[in-house]
Amino acid sequence: MNLETNDSDSRWQPSRDRTIQTQIQRLHRLKVYLRWLFVVFLWSTVGVWSLFQLREEIALWLDYWTWVALRYGLAYNRLPAVGLALCIGTTVSVLIWQSRNILLGIPKQEQKRMEKTVRQIQAKGSKHPLWWWVVTDQSTSKKSR
Repeated sequence: MNLETNDSDSRWQPSRDRTIQTQIQRLHRLKVYLRWLFVVFLWSTVGVWSLFQLREEIALWLDYWTWVALRYGLAYNRLPAVGLALCIGTTVSVLIWQSRNILLGIPKQEQKRMEKTVRQIQAKGSKHPLWWWVVTDQSTSKKSR
């Protein structure tokens, strides 16, 4: 993913450098972990609070399930309903994002952005907060411990 610009052809060409490709894969893996960590955080805070606030309605739904009971239970408890919607929406969006990347591959534009980010991390060096996870080769650092 090399940004080569000529006067005649200013198209982006993927880098042939193996280390850059490995670092881009590490950055992508880190992004996946962080997104799922955010989803777990949301469910463990906002989701638990929302479900706790809806505990009486949930008991009613378990006894007498109707769509009307669900609608009124959520309509009269707006803040817990918004919290649940936030948790569900975030989970579904991360699932769709990760499924797209697995099934169709990472889009070229996102690969280009990640290569730019990796180059910025490399330029800043070990002072960058993501240096250890993205640039440093963990296989050699584990052997040296």
